[in-house]
Amino acid sequence: MMNLGLLAFAQPWLLLALLGLPVLWLLLRLTPPAPRRLSFPAIRLLIGLRVPEETPARTPWWLLLLRLLIAALIILGLAQPLLNPAAQLSGSGPMLLVVDDGWSSARFWQARQIIGGNLLAQAEREGRAAAILTTAPDAQGDPPTVSNLLPAAEARRVLQGMRPKPWPSDRAAALEALEDFAGEGSSPVVWLSDGLGDGDARALAEALQRLGSLHVLREQGSALPHLMLPPATEGVDLVARALRADASGPGRAEALGLAADGRILVKAPLLFAPGEAEARALLDLPTEMRNRIARIAIEGETTAGATVLLDERWRRRPVGLVDAGSQENQPLLSETYFLARALEPFTELRQGRVETLLQRQLAVMVVPDAVSLSETDREAITAWVGRGGLLLRFAGPRIVSLSPEAAAAEQQSDLLPVRLRGGDRVLGGALTWDTPAQLAPFAGDSPFAELALPDDVLIRRQVLAEPSLDLAEKTWARLADGTPLVTADRRGEGWVVLFHTTANTDWSNLPISGLFVDMLRSVMAVSQGISGSASGQALPPIEVMDGFGSLGLPSAAVLAIEPDEDRPAVVTAQQPPGYYGNDSLRQAHNMSTSVTALEPLGDLPGGTTEGLYHESPETDLKPWLLTAALILALADLLISLALRGLLPLPGRRAAGGAAAALLIAVLAMGASPGALAQSGAQSGTQSVAGNDDRALEATLTTRLAFIETGSSSIDEISRAGLAGLTRVLELRTSVEAGQPLGIVLGRDDLSFFPLIYWPVTAEQPDLDAVAVEEVNRYLANGGTILFDLREASSGMQLFGASSQGTRDLQRLTRGISIPPLEPVPTGHVLRKSFYLMEEFPGRFTGGALWLEAQSENINDGVASVLIGSNDWAGAWAVNRLGRPMNAVVPGGPRQREMAYRFGVNLVMYALTGNYKADQVHIPFILERLGQ
Repeated sequence: MMNLGLLAFAQPWLLLALLGLPVLWLLLRLTPPAPRRLSFPAIRLLIGLRVPEETPARTPWWLLLLRLLIAALIILGLAQPLLNPAAQLSGSGPMLLVVDDGWSSARFWQARQIIGGNLLAQAEREGRAAAILTTAPDAQGDPPTVSNLLPAAEARRVLQGMRPKPWPSDRAAALEALEDFAGEGSSPVVWLSDGLGDGDARALAEALQRLGSLHVLREQGSALPHLMLPPATEGVDLVARALRADASGPGRAEALGLAADGRILVKAPLLFAPGEAEARALLDLPTEMRNRIARIAIEGETTAGATVLLDERWRRRPVGLVDAGSQENQPLLSETYFLARALEPFTELRQGRVETLLQRQLAVMVVPDAVSLSETDREAITAWVGRGGLLLRFAGPRIVSLSPEAAAAEQQSDLLPVRLRGGDRVLGGALTWDTPAQLAPFAGDSPFAELALPDDVLIRRQVLAEPSLDLAEKTWARLADGTPLVTADRRGEGWVVLFHTTANTDWSNLPISGLFVDMLRSVMAVSQGISGSASGQALPPIEVMDGFGSLGLPSAAVLAIEPDEDRPAVVTAQQPPGYYGNDSLRQAHNMSTSVTALEPLGDLPGGTTEGLYHESPETDLKPWLLTAALILALADLLISLALRGLLPLPGRRAAGGAAAALLIAVLAMGASPGALAQSGAQSGTQSVAGNDDRALEATLTTRLAFIETGSSSIDEISRAGLAGLTRVLELRTSVEAGQPLGIVLGRDDLSFFPLIYWPVTAEQPDLDAVAVEEVNRYLANGGTILFDLREASSGMQLFGASSQGTRDLQRLTRGISIPPLEPVPTGHVLRKSFYLMEEFPGRFTGGALWLEAQSENINDGVASVLIGSNDWAGAWAVNRLGRPMNAVVPGGPRQREMAYRFGVNLVMYALTGNYKADQVHIPFILERLGQ
């Protein structure tokens, strides 16, 4: 390699061919004369005709210059020039590439692959072999291993096929794997780190440095990965928590509360104070919305650690407390007062009569002993419990004093978990031998099993249960003598729970102890589906995360989780984060059970060089130079044909002028590789100006178009989305469309395009009269516009109170003749124009798609207006490498495929009209023809 500072040549010996350019100049100076057409006279006129001497014509100097430029570009391209070249690898041994591929490396993973590929390409140019060492265990749980020595090109393919893993790296195991590295001599070592440190990072760096020179790439500051912790509950509020590695300055991230289908329910800022590693954000939502949150993620970070899954433990359950009203003479000593003070800190408490409470959604209903239930109340509560509610009752003086008839009705109402004996049992007093009883230790299958049992809780009075064969199974808590204190039983889909004592201090001091609050919290947890019957059972995997934080089906290597109260399950290769359990118990397993703190990569051994991933890498100019040479060669061919008279030009002088003009245009294009790159990467953002050339460009090739909003990021997504859809159309259909074009309303002509994509944004200004008239003319002449609100929504109201996107749509379409709309009918041709589809997902799902309600006789059945909110361009968008630019939620690759299918259906619908709808008439047509 020959290094010239900012420019280097990987094959410098090919530059010697430049010495042959003078010889080429001499060879190209002469050219045969152009052929001429002569009329032959009679043969006798040829007698004695002398043939004039012909001399070759001179090749024009500018054509010689063009051909010499082509030769120079070919020579320079084959010499492989590198812009901003990396330093030559040190040492003489093979290259070792160490890759952190744990959960924390998923952020900017593509950048890691690009930089690692460039390093391996450099090793290939230097003729070195390469080996790759990953630091995370594989999917079977085997420790990291170093690969065999591979050709650098093969190692590059291996790196491109790697994916981050949803479990932590094991640098200690990677350190042991280094013993298998079979390199000879001093090896250049590059460590693509995740930027995080641990106790084994420095030891690994020292071992790598002993192999040769060590270069470490890392991220810093806000670019380091974050870790989402399980949310906290502060009273009735849910608080998102996140950790960062670098706490040196202020920081900010956005916490997203997502539903199970991927819709964004809430967004809150996570503000990191200087010196603080943890930030909190209050997720302020109504109870019904909060209970729909399935996961909390950090916006823009696609890692398994930046997402925390929620299960029933974090749902806020509304609790209804039946108010005894006038039946309680001393409110501050009543059961209602004690229960309200115990439940308010961690539940949404509602008080009132039974019929009032059941008018809203409830998870638990608490009935003190002082409340007398009517027959209507009992029937309503029985039906509510059967649908999944939990009824919590307390025994006391009222239930003891019931008449035999009332007691029999109470037993038959099915609102008690066990049958009760008449009367009560008094423990302690002047006329008894018994003393107040303590509680016995809770059984392992009880919801109270994890609660600490204080010594000062005494029960002075209780209601006894009738002995039965299943009494032990229904008992959740006992006194020291074995008599039941809390019993429970299933009723349909719900529970009935009974405390055999009062909720105030008349019969015990339990209500004024902390144990009472903990017991009520455990009972609330039972209403969330976490029952003690599942304790000790293995939880098989249901859904597990990949390295980018997306849920999917588990592989055969994923094992069930064995619950252990003393040691929570940790994230491993065989137990990745995700959901585990069964139909009755769905438990979240998060990265935060294994990773509780983050810290940046610390000081490295002396002599280690460091770099950042975002630093500018080297650029290979070879493809640009060879492309420019090919374009100039084609131009030379056209010019030669013109000079020889083989092109239909009006004259030789005109041919020369046209050839010179063509040369100047080609030189302007080929002189700047950056201009070529820009024209290739951003051709979709060119607008259709009002001149003939741009009109011709838009007319000769079918193109999709989008409305330019003025926001560069949104316009780039629109361009990339339509470019991705155009690519899919070319691969799957007969449509051969050109690159999409951007349109500025009021300036560009819309009539060239069969379909226009209009992203609705708040930043777009109102349309002027010229733009409104142009849009109305386009719709009236058969054009189709897809309005995309680009927001996650379960529905859309076009008029009245609605979302911000709908209000922006109404503002932007003011004055436009929008026809009456309806949701896409079941048998509409849009559902079958190419693929058979039921829904139309994009980057989001759940939003309705509305279109013009019209007759099939108008515009061949093609609707002029379609309105939706699923951000289809975001799902279609691909980068220059053809890879998706945005994540789709919640369906992942399957949802993106369905979004592409909707795009294909939409384009075929806009181009072909209702031809698919005519297929239903085929049997009748054949019958008429007598077939």
